[in-house]
Amino acid sequence: QVQLVQSGGGLVEAGGALRLSCTFSPSTLNILGWFRHIPGNDHKFVGAINWRGGWTNYGEAVKGRFTISRDNAEDTIYLDMTSLHSEDTAVYYCAATRRDHITENPRDYDYWGQGRQVTVFG
Repeated sequence: QVQLVQSGGGLVEAGGALRLSCTFSPSTLNILGWFRHIPGNDHKFVGAINWRGGWTNYGEAVKGRFTISRDNAEDTIYLDMTSLHSEDTAVYYCAATRRDHITENPRDYDYWGQGRQVTVFG
């Protein structure tokens, strides 16, 4: 059974930073992505990591500000978010796909975490 368990996020002032974590199982999952969702909109691609290869892709809106990293021992990926502004406010989800390449389309992802709220004020 695939599980994606998220933690982190919360409330931060504009210009600040937050971290999200996503612990997943089984460890054979390879492509893990981050998306964000605002009510009334589609899930927007934030970034993704190829677990085996270690490379990452990012959406244009977050390039240079957000970083995806991994902890091999804990089967966990992180989303470090810096220089946050109000437009980053959303519910953030980690997701996994059975595909073997990074895709930005949320419909390509088969498994989803429970979501964590990120709110940027000021």
